Amino acid sequence: MINQVILFISAGFLIIWGIAHLFPTRSVVNGFGDISVDNKRIIMMEWINEGVTLIFIGILILIVSFIDYKCKIAEFILWTVFFALNILSIISLCTGFKIKFIPFKLCPVIFTLSSILILLGIYL
Repeated sequence: MINQVILFISAGFLIIWGIAHLFPTRSVVNGFGDISVDNKRIIMMEWINEGVTLIFIGILILIVSFIDYKCKIAEFILWTVFFALNILSIISLCTGFKIKFIPFKLCPVIFTLSSILILLGIYL
């Protein structure tokens, strides 16, 4: 039971952080100043893509945890998500963590924390 709760918390972090990416999209794009329309669209696409990806991963964890987090396929999915989150964390450390804007510095922390919670959910 505690395993499910931990996995639900991990999913919650990711879903909330994904939603948090979607709301400021327009102001983030406008923050780049006078850039081409194509560049604005690329930034908007990438910003929305990360938010939707995080929401999807969170929902995937919720579904797996709700149905049967102990079966082999669930464990495989959770391990896959664990590795994906750590890859995203490394990417964020190499890029967004160098930016002075605090929310960018939170990405690797949230990704890593969520992946640790997944490990705890698998092994507790």
